Amino acid sequence: QVQLVESGGGLVQAGGSLRLSCTASGIIFSISTMGWYRQAPGNERELVAKITSGGSTNYADSVQGRFAISRDNAKNTVYLQMNSLKAEDTAVYYCHAEGRYWGQGTQVTVSS
Repeated sequence: QVQLVESGGGLVQAGGSLRLSCTASGIIFSISTMGWYRQAPGNERELVAKITSGGSTNYADSVQGRFAISRDNAKNTVYLQMNSLKAEDTAVYYCHAEGRYWGQGTQVTVSS
């Protein structure tokens, strides 16, 4: 049974930072491509960032230079460091694994 458990969301002022974590079980984490998506009310779910097993990363244009995705294979955990947060970053953030598994989501709210 695959489980992706996110943590680290919350309320932060614009310009602040948060770090999201996602710990996986039930998959071979070290060979899995991991990603973070987000969905704001009324919007479709969109890719924020992803990281391959080899460490290659890519980002949505809207977060490039502000967010950083990383992984710790020893802990089966992927992180999303979010800096210089903006009100438009407010959304539910979801962890994604192997192109098919989803976490339950964690709310990020940025106040302006």
